[in-house]
Amino acid sequence: MTGVRACVLGADGQLGRALTAAMPEALALGRDGLDIGDPVAVGGHDFTGVEVVFNAAAHTAVDRAETEPAAAWRVNALGPAHLAQAAHRYGFLLVHLSTEYVFDGTAPGPMPEHTPLSPLGVYGASKAAGELAVRASGAEHLIVRTSWVVGDGANFVATMTRLAREGAAPAVVDDQIGRPTFAGDLAAALVDLAGRQRGTVHVTNDGEPVSWHGLAREVFARHGRDPDDVRPVSTADYAAGRQLARRPANSVLDLSLLTRAGVTMPSWRDALDAHQGGRS
Repeated sequence: MTGVRACVLGADGQLGRALTAAMPEALALGRDGLDIGDPVAVGGHDFTGVEVVFNAAAHTAVDRAETEPAAAWRVNALGPAHLAQAAHRYGFLLVHLSTEYVFDGTAPGPMPEHTPLSPLGVYGASKAAGELAVRASGAEHLIVRTSWVVGDGANFVATMTRLAREGAAPAVVDDQIGRPTFAGDLAAALVDLAGRQRGTVHVTNDGEPVSWHGLAREVFARHGRDPDDVRPVSTADYAAGRQLARRPANSVLDLSLLTRAGVTMPSWRDALDAHQGGRS
């Protein structure tokens, strides 16, 4: 993508920061720079000369979405629709980030791109609507679904790292499985895919799927803690009184199309080593 004028939206989030690090020449806009949920703001923004827009802006608070659905739909569904209209008008490629929460997690094994949309809650439904709006727009687009993002900011690995250092012995869900996706690896894949792929593709780090409990054990071990200090708990027991939104039990995305596109992702364990090595 050398010489391509790029714009990163949601630049103040974990993925947005990784994308701006990967493309320092890109125009980086946080919500203060462009509120994608505002049709007037997007319609009035001058995208002249921009060839690709990476939309990493999203309402990602899964439980809060259940109590403020309008806010989630404004950013996750209407926002992509506004950007797709702009993409159609200005002729840029829209690279839009989505999530495995558009699925209910009941499918066996890794889920391919053509798995039927069946979200369990407001967050997933709003992201599914955003996908549909982009596809229906007729604009040139690439929709990337990912899962369990870990980057520079608040995330599961950061929380488990803090708890390990504090001497805590947390209870962590052991009946939801997926693969972590490290923001730097995801950003590199997005930049690569923008030059070669269209449609919808799944991107996570590679490797054997793991539960949240298993991932927490890996983090504890890397900080010199006994992995058995992380106690397993079922989703039902953990969610009681804590979580409003239902979570998919299976978050494992099939990476076959990504591999055929010529993009290889590092294993999540190797990526975790690199991530923790830079922060320990």
